[in-house]
Amino acid sequence: QLVESGGGLVQPGGSLRLSCAGTGRALEEFAVGWFRQVPGDVRDAVACIFKSASTTFYVDSVKGRFTISRDNAKNTVYLQMNSLIPEDTAIYYCAAVSSERCSGPYDFWGQGTQVTVSS
Repeated sequence: QLVESGGGLVQPGGSLRLSCAGTGRALEEFAVGWFRQVPGDVRDAVACIFKSASTTFYVDSVKGRFTISRDNAKNTVYLQMNSLIPEDTAIYYCAAVSSERCSGPYDFWGQGTQVTVSS
């Protein structure tokens, strides 16, 4: 299972750090991605980190503001989000795929955590 945490309400320009913890499985065996979804819209990829952490990918809209990282000792993948804007408001999900690369279909998904950026 994957468990996300760290969401909440933040003002524009603020920061949040999302965590994706693996329970019952070692996340170091997986590439892990972060996705987000606004109700009524499709789920979009935000960032991804290879199993070896050698490569990371970001959607253009978050480049320079978001950073994905992994801590295998804590069995957790993080998404550091800085300079948040209202358009970042969404439910954020993490997902894991049993491969080196970030490629679907993903094997496991978390339940999601709400991020709201508003003044």
